[in-house]
Amino acid sequence: MSAANIAFVQSLYAASRRGDIDTIVAATSPDVHWEAVGRRTDFPLLGVRKGHDGVRDFFRVLGEQQDIVQFAPRDFHAAGAMVFVSGHYAWTLRKTGKRAESDWLHVFAIADGKVTSFRDFTDTARFVEAYRS
Repeated sequence: MSAANIAFVQSLYAASRRGDIDTIVAATSPDVHWEAVGRRTDFPLLGVRKGHDGVRDFFRVLGEQQDIVQFAPRDFHAAGAMVFVSGHYAWTLRKTGKRAESDWLHVFAIADGKVTSFRDFTDTARFVEAYRS
């Protein structure tokens, strides 16, 4: 199951690269917990979103706030129903034109072929600083 879960998560990153948000939403449970760890009051992309509408809102805000410079998932590890992905990304923030980049860790929980939880851990201070400057 671990290899299948890793392949599943890799397919979601491929959908994201294509801009295929419908595929990502369809791969989540109706009550999915979707979180970019941090405070939304510091940066609009941060915080918890719930359900399919929450996932759509996350990608909408992402598209409104930042332009991709680099998005590189590097290492995939599975443990039971969890998939851990480490990587690096860089973005240009539209509000300020400044670049923010960080290593990150994504944690996916998978049950019955659906993502039930997604958590993004990153250096939020870099994004907040670039957003406020």
